[in-house]
Amino acid sequence: MRLSTVILPIYRWAEGQKIWRQAEDLGFHAAYTYDHLSWRSFRDGPWCGAIPTLTAAATLTQRMRLGTLVTSVKPFSPITA
Repeated sequence: MRLSTVILPIYRWAEGQKIWRQAEDLGFHAAYTYDHLSWRSFRDGPWCGAIPTLTAAATLTQRMRLGTLVTSVKPFSPITA
């Protein structure tokens, strides 16, 4: 069975890197973060960007897949006339 986790982008990297590393150490198959601009209950605290967060997480994880929970990448398809 493959298990994944969600790590909210509310941590400054000094603390966040420990959480991302721990997720991999615990054996999670994938870890995701939200790419919303904010979240109501966290509006008065830090809310980091998803892409920089995932980029930083990629520098210290090796096996775990990383991704966002909202952004969907659509393959480019040229318009033909």
